[in-house]
Formats: sequence, structure tokens, C-alpha cells
Amino acid sequence: MRRLNRKKTLNLMKELDAFPKVPESYVETSASGGTVSLIAFTTIAFLTIMEFMVYRDTWMKYEYEVDKDFTSKLRINIDITVAMRCQYVGADVLDLAETMVASADGLVYEPVVFDLSPQQKEWQRMLQLIQSRLQEEHSLQDVIFKSAFKSASTALPPREDNSLQSPDACRIHGHLYVNKVAGNFHITVGKAIPHPRGHAHLAALVSHESYNFSHRIDHLSFGELIPGIINPLDGTEKIASDHNQMFQYFITVVPTKLHTYKISAETHQFSVTERERVINHAAGSHGVSGIFMKYDISSLMVTVTEEHMPFWQFLVRLCGIIGGIFSTTGILHGFGRFIAEVIFCRFRLGSYRSTSVPLPDGHTSNHLPLITDNSTH
Repeated sequence: MRRLNRKKTLNLMKELDAFPKVPESYVETSASGGTVSLIAFTTIAFLTIMEFMVYRDTWMKYEYEVDKDFTSKLRINIDITVAMRCQYVGADVLDLAETMVASADGLVYEPVVFDLSPQQKEWQRMLQLIQSRLQEEHSLQDVIFKSAFKSASTALPPREDNSLQSPDACRIHGHLYVNKVAGNFHITVGKAIPHPRGHAHLAALVSHESYNFSHRIDHLSFGELIPGIINPLDGTEKIASDHNQMFQYFITVVPTKLHTYKISAETHQFSVTERERVINHAAGSHGVSGIFMKYDISSLMVTVTEEHMPFWQFLVRLCGIIGGIFSTTGILHGFGRFIAEVIFCRFRLGSYRSTSVPLPDGHTSNHLPLITDNSTH
């Protein structure tokens, strides 16, 4: 009884077989079919490898929403070298919300030599090259996001030569916290002195001949400091053509949440517009000599997430490649055989063209001779 039930089950499974087998005696092979099969297998292998490389790769997804965080502080990371002695310059932030000077105690004034060493010049050249490529190929920013914390540090390397030259510049580096409102970070002559109506700089004791606001921005970023991220102003160098010259940077800061498979951090991207002019009151060009970075916070927040293709989607795409190539090559092979048979059949019919047969009365017959059994003897 059990054997009978098993036999019925096997018969039922055979009836449900969606892949019936054809006896080998009914299968006809050909050289053209083998060639097409070889091309199909090669194409499948190539596309499978390419699809696997796409499956291993990741991409960045950008989502936008309104930034509702107005109470937290904004961190500004600064590393700027000015071609003036440290006792002649001062850096501070003017907060537009409170119209007062924000504390810049987190900044360090370090006397240095303005000219870079050979290794530092190479670092600056490579950084400027990357900046130019980023302006042309915006998709490279995704590569930088994915390589954060994995690439080499983007900070200026220390000097490898023992320069005997006395320090002629001031490196202002460190970080400070400000409110998340528009503000103005500036470096100008003299130390800042806050007072109820605003702020002032002690510039009376510095002669105009010593003004030199040639500067190099080794690093400027907003938010959490992430090694490997290259910001728009990193590596920028400006040489002043006049003692009384103003350099302005108009910055729009966009809060950004970065989520990759390596890190999860809150940082800020920014775009910048540069402008510089010579201060000449007689010519109507008014202002104060120095370096001014006016920043504004965007109301939108960007969430950048690294995504990966699901495994089930990879299998579906792989099945589509294999099935599509088999179907397409089968159709092309069948169409090619049909064309070949039509051409060969026309040639074959051409060998049986009508011939002129002379008749006894002097006429000719264009009909094919009738082949009978007696004519074969």
C-alpha cells in the first residue's frame, strides 16, 4: 500500500514537471549552434562578473529635511596662516544674533615661517589638484564620504627641514563654538577688544607698511572634525598685492548627517564665494584690511546614507541576465538559420532553371523534360 502511494506521488510529480526532457535522439546539434552557445556563455560570464562588481559597490543616498535644531552650538575648525607676526593680528567672531564678540579662546597663535617646505608644497599641490577635480567631477564627493577615517590625514604635514629663518607669519589654529546663526569670523590688525556697542581692534600701534594679509587656509570646516574629508577652502593660498587689502569669503553652511558603513557623524558641508579688493578710501573703496569669512546657516539639513544592493535584487538581476541572453541568442540563432535556409533554397531552385529543348518541327520548348521511369533506363 505504501509502495502504491509512493508510485502515485511520483506520477503526480512527473505530471507537474515544467522542464520536460527531450530524448537525445531527437536533438540535432550544429556548428552554428555551438558557436552561438559559446558566445552566449562568454557574454553571461562577463556580465555576471560586472554585475557582481556592481553588487559589491555602494552608493550615497541624499535626503533633505528642515533642520529643527536651533539650540545647539556650531563648531568651527580653523587652521589659517597669515603672513604677519602674531602680535600684530587678532581673530574673533562677531555673532549677529547677540551683536557681540564670541569668545575665541580656543584658538592658538603660533609663530611660523610662511614659506612651505618642499614636502609641504607637494602636499599643497596635491590638495589643490583634488580641489580642481572636485569642481569638475561632483561625484568624487561620494568617494570622499566613503573613504572618511580610512584615508590619510588631510592636515598640513610638519616641516621636514630645519629652517633657520626667523618666524615671519602667524598660524592661527584650533576650534571655537558659536550659535547656529549667521556670523562673521575675521582676522585683522590688532587684538580684539569687546565693548557694549560692538568691538574694536587695537590697530593704531601697527604701521601700514607692515600690513600683509597674504594667507594660506590649510583647513576650515564646520561641525565634527572628520579626518579624510576635504573641504572647499582646504589648500587655498592668497597673496596680497597691496598692504591695505581685504579678502572676503561668503560661506553657506549646510548641516549634514553622514551615515556610512564605517562612521556615523554630524558634520557640515559648505559652499563659498570669494572676493578680494584693495582698500582705497580716496577711490571710494572703503572697508578694513583683513580676512573676513561671513557664514550663514542653511535651514535645510542633508542626510547622506551609504547604501548597498540587497542580495535578493542581485539574484533577480543575475537571473534576468542569464535568461535574457539565452532567449536573445536563441531568437537570433533561429532567425539566422531561417535567412540561411531561404538563401540556400533560392540557390537550390536556381539549379533547376528551364532549358530550351529543340522539337522536330523547328520549334523549341522551354519546359523541363518530364522524368519518367522509362527515361531512367
